[in-house]
Amino acid sequence: MEVDILGIDLAKKVFQLHGADHKGHVLHRSKISRAGLMTAITALRPKLVVMEACCSAHHWARRLKAQGIEAKLISPQYVAPFVKTNKNDRNDAEAIVEAASRPAMRFVAVKTVEQQDIQALHRMRELLVHQSTAIVNHIRGVLGERGIAIAQSPAALHRAMPEVLSSDNAELTQFCRGLVVEMLEHLRSVEARIADTDQKIKAFMRSSALCKKISAIDGVGAVTATAIVAAVGDASEFKNGRHLAAWLGLVPRQHSSGGKSRLSGISKRGDKYLRTLLIHGARSVLRYAAGKVDAQSKWLRELVARRGYNRAAVALANKNARVIQALLSSDHEYARPGAA
Repeated sequence: MEVDILGIDLAKKVFQLHGADHKGHVLHRSKISRAGLMTAITALRPKLVVMEACCSAHHWARRLKAQGIEAKLISPQYVAPFVKTNKNDRNDAEAIVEAASRPAMRFVAVKTVEQQDIQALHRMRELLVHQSTAIVNHIRGVLGERGIAIAQSPAALHRAMPEVLSSDNAELTQFCRGLVVEMLEHLRSVEARIADTDQKIKAFMRSSALCKKISAIDGVGAVTATAIVAAVGDASEFKNGRHLAAWLGLVPRQHSSGGKSRLSGISKRGDKYLRTLLIHGARSVLRYAAGKVDAQSKWLRELVARRGYNRAAVALANKNARVIQALLSSDHEYARPGAA
C-alpha cells in the first residue's frame, strides 16, 4: 500500500497511524508499537510523514529523513482546530493529516542533534539560574524573619553575609547560622555550575559561524546568539524578519474586526526564554545609549522620550530579531549603524 500523507500521533509506547491519499481519502489506520514504527512506515511507503512537534518528534523526523522519507513537523496549536468531536489518538492522527494538507500551513524546522545539544545546555542553565534565585530568596526570607534585611541580588547577599554571620544578633541562633551556611555552600555550588555552563556556551559560539555573525549585533551576546541558533538554525522557515519577531511574540496582539484595527501589547507567543534574552539585551543597549552619536542611539533616545523605557526596549528587541533573521538567512555581515 502507498499513501500520500501519513500522520503519526506520537506517544511513549503505542503510536497511532493515519494514512490518506492526496484527496484526503482514508487509506490506512492502525496502532503500532514503538519497536515496530519504522517497519510499518517502510511498508506503507508514504510520500510524506507528518507529526506534531512534541517530545521525540525531531528524533523520528531525523530517522525518517536518513532513510529518504520526507518528514515534516507541525505545531500542535495548528492541529487542534482540525480535531473532530472528541479528542483521542485516532482523531489526533487524522487531524494531523488534515492540517498538513492545507496549502498555507506552516511547519516547524527539524532540529539537528547539535541544535538539541545546545538547547539542552540552555535548559540546564535556565534551571540552575532558577535554583540560584530560589536559594537567595530563601536565605533572605530566613534572615528577614530575624530582622535582617538584605537587598535583592546575589552580589548583595554575598557582600552582607560575613557581617551577618559575625554579628551578635540574639535571634540568629547557632542552629540558624548553621542552616544559612549550608545554604550558602549550596548556592556557591550552583553558581559554579552556572559559570561552567557559560563556558560551554562560549565554546559552542566560537565554533559556530552563525553565532559569531549575529553576536555582532548590539544587545546579542553569547547566550542569546547560541540560544537563537539552536532554536531556529539558519531561519529558513521564516519568510522575513517580521515573521521571526512574530514567532517570538514581539509584535502587537491584534483583535480587529469590521475594518477597525485594534492593537494592544505584545502577543508574548513563542519561546519565552528567547524573548526574555532579546529584551534584556535591548535593555543593556538602552543603558549606554545616552551620549552616543550613532543613528541607533539617537533613535532610541527619541523613542524613550516619546514612548517610554519599556516600549523602547521591546522595539529594539523586535528590530534585533528582524536583523537576526536577515543575517541567518543570507551571506551578509552585520553593518553597525553609522553616525547620525
